[in-house]
Amino acid sequence: MADIAPFRGILYTPKAGDPSKLLAPPYDVISPADRAQLAALDPHNCVQLILPEPTDAAKPDSRYEHAAADLKAWLADGTLARDEVPAIYRYHQIFDVYGKEVVRKGFIARVRLQKFSEGVVLPHERTLAGPKIDRLNLFRSTHSHFSQIFGLYNDREHITDRFFSEVDETPPAIEGRTADGVLHRLWRLTNVDDQRYLIRYMSGEKVYIADGHHRYETMINYAEELRPNAVSPKASSEYGVMFFCNMDDPGLVVKPTHRVLHSWPGFSGADVLKRAPEFFKVMLGPRGNADTVRMALAGHARKQPCFAMATPDGESIAYLQLRGDLIKSSVPALAASTVLGELDVTLLHGVLLETILGVSREDQEKQTYLRYIKDWEQAYAALGEPGVQAVFFMNPTKVEQVKAVADAGQVMPQKSTFFFPKIASGLVINPVDPREEVELPPNDDAPLTPPTRLPNKDQPPTNPRLKT
Repeated sequence: MADIAPFRGILYTPKAGDPSKLLAPPYDVISPADRAQLAALDPHNCVQLILPEPTDAAKPDSRYEHAAADLKAWLADGTLARDEVPAIYRYHQIFDVYGKEVVRKGFIARVRLQKFSEGVVLPHERTLAGPKIDRLNLFRSTHSHFSQIFGLYNDREHITDRFFSEVDETPPAIEGRTADGVLHRLWRLTNVDDQRYLIRYMSGEKVYIADGHHRYETMINYAEELRPNAVSPKASSEYGVMFFCNMDDPGLVVKPTHRVLHSWPGFSGADVLKRAPEFFKVMLGPRGNADTVRMALAGHARKQPCFAMATPDGESIAYLQLRGDLIKSSVPALAASTVLGELDVTLLHGVLLETILGVSREDQEKQTYLRYIKDWEQAYAALGEPGVQAVFFMNPTKVEQVKAVADAGQVMPQKSTFFFPKIASGLVINPVDPREEVELPPNDDAPLTPPTRLPNKDQPPTNPRLKT
C-alpha cells in the first residue's frame, strides 16, 4: 500500500518576504494575465519556477533552463533554503464556502511512485500527452517537484490528525493568502515517533488522486529515466510529493464544473428537449438566477442523477433527471459501469452530448465545442455571451463517487471534479536526486509510543496497524 516518507523540503525563508506575494496556484489554472499579475507581486514569486518564461524568444524550451537558473540563484542568495531535518509538512487551507469559513487539513509527504495498474495510487480521470511533456521537461531541468499531487485516503476515525495536534497550535512556518482569498498555513512535523506512526498508518491505505493526474504520471516517467543512476530502491527519485487529505475531513469541498456549448452545427434546444424523455424525466423551472438553479438542481439530484440545461432564448430552466425506469444496459454510455451511470457528468457527456447531439468523445476531449466554468454566477452569465448555445449546470461529484469509480477501475469524463480550493504552489519544494536516499525515521522497527495527545490517553489507537 502507500509508502510515504518525510523529506528535507526547500522552503522560502523570511528573507524572501511576504508569502502572500510568493505563492501561486497550480500551473495549469494560470492564464497569461494571471501570470503577469503574479510575477508583478514579487520577482521571486513561484510562478517564475512553475511557468518560466523563455530566455530567448526564438527558443521556447529555454524557459526550462530559466527556471533551473532561478532556482539555483534563489538557493544561493538565501531566498530559498533546504530544511536540515526531515519533516512531514502539516498544511491547512482556510477559505469561504457560501458565506461559511471552512478549514481543510492534511499533510505533505513523499510517496513511493507506483503505476496505476499496481492498485495503490488510483486515478479517476484520463490524462493527455501534452501537459506531461511540458512537466517532464521542467523536471529534467530543475530536478525538483514544485507542486504537490492532491491525494485522498481513508481515516474515518481521524487518527492521522492526532499526530499534528501539537504543531497545529504553534505558529506556522509559512502563512500567506493567495489571490482567491484562501489562507495557507504550513508547519513542520519533525517528531520521529509521530512520523513513524503516520508512515505505519498510511502503509495500509490506498491513495486516490483528487487532482494532479498529469503531474503524477510525469513523476513516474521521470523516475524511470533516473532509475539507472539510482543509489537504491529508496532513492529520492523513486518518490513523488503529495498532499494527503482524509476523505472524511470536514473541510473537504468538491464544487461542480459547468459546461458551455458553442459552435455545434444545427443545435436546437427545443429538439434536445423533444428527444430527452427517452432517457430523462424533464422538469421545467423558473429562469431565476444562479442560486435558484443551484438549489433546485441539488433538490432534484436527491432522487436520481440530474443536471440542468439553459439556452439563451429559453424562458425556463430544464432539469434532466435520469429516468428511474430506464434500462441502463440499453444505453451504451451507461451500460459499461453501474458506478459511472450514477454520475450526472456521465449522463451529460455520454447521453445528451454523444447520443442525442452526436458530439464525439474525441471532440469532447479536445473541447472543440465545449468550455468549462467553475463559478455558478459566471456560468449563468454566460447565457448572455455571443455564440453560446447552451449552458449545462452540474451538481458536484461526491467524494464517495470518486472513490467508487477509481476502485472499479473506471475513469470519469474530463473535469468531473473540482476540489476546492486548489493547493498552492511554492509552499515546499521536493528536490529529486537519484544519488540520495529518502530519510526515514531511525529505528523504524522499534516499539512505538502512542500518538501525541490522544483524546483518551488510556485508550490505544483502535487501528490495528498502530498497535505496538
